[in-house]
Amino acid sequence: VVFVFVLDYQMFEVQLVLRQALQNVWTQPLGDKKVMVKKVSPQHRKLLENSPYDYCQKELILLSARGFTNLFQTLVKAKKPLVGHNMLMDLLHLHDKFYKPLPESYEEFKRNIHNLFPVLIDTKTVTKSIWKKCLFPRASNLLEVYEVLCSSSLNPEDPTCPVMALASDCSRYAEKKSPHKAGYDAFLCGSVLLKSAHLLLRRSTDDAVEANPSFSEYLTVLAEYLNKVNVIRGGVSSINFSGEDVPCQHPPVLVVHVRGWPGLNERHIYQEFKALCCFDVRRLSKNQFILLSSKFQHVRLVLRDYKCHPHLRVSVYRHWRHSPRVNCLLQ
Repeated sequence: VVFVFVLDYQMFEVQLVLRQALQNVWTQPLGDKKVMVKKVSPQHRKLLENSPYDYCQKELILLSARGFTNLFQTLVKAKKPLVGHNMLMDLLHLHDKFYKPLPESYEEFKRNIHNLFPVLIDTKTVTKSIWKKCLFPRASNLLEVYEVLCSSSLNPEDPTCPVMALASDCSRYAEKKSPHKAGYDAFLCGSVLLKSAHLLLRRSTDDAVEANPSFSEYLTVLAEYLNKVNVIRGGVSSINFSGEDVPCQHPPVLVVHVRGWPGLNERHIYQEFKALCCFDVRRLSKNQFILLSSKFQHVRLVLRDYKCHPHLRVSVYRHWRHSPRVNCLLQ
């Protein structure tokens, strides 16, 4: 018997090479980066090769090599609702990395995703829609949404409200917030979905919710949000993977022209307007910045309050007037 020390990623390869080169040996991984190599008879080897305890079978090697693809295929076969938060990028990656390269056609992408996952639930779409219905405070990220839904003011003591229990090996998440960790975000996302659905169910039944409502009841009140995935600053507010997209109107883009205030960058511009309202800021040129908002009210407010500012001139962005490329061509 010989013991060979190998690196983890070489475990299968070393065993295959040894077995192919030496017909009278057998290999077996022992853990801790060890492989046992022992001499056996051809008859004994044949028995071992047909044994379910052979950890070097090609099927197992392929299964291991496919990695997350195995989980992806399981999700596709299950046809269960797929839940995410702001999940468009996730769907793009799933399609591109585990199904097929992204198609040129937008409609083909929608069809492919719908065939793979017939029921999508984007908790961003759900919570955006219930802000007004349930006096839901605006929250900028998944953790904030979860904390709002757990607050006593929005979700008073309700014995029918679903209780989320953490698995024994995930108890650390109850003691420490871990945003952007896959397991923690999955817990937040599932919790947000159930709590949001429960709020909608209470609203639809005038707070007369029966004990232990079923998931099918939650799906019923979520029906109008199914397969609608949130889009940030697009021509539509959400992509409808099971139907036609509904166009939406966005506030106009603003451009800030800086005069007599050298050294300003995006952070300075953001801080300048933060006290009034929130904008996304992008540099357009040396002395110009783009402001993006999701609220018409904020746009009107800034145009009014900065009308006579000594250093910042704010106006509605016009492509033919403000685009650096157009200006370069016209010069």
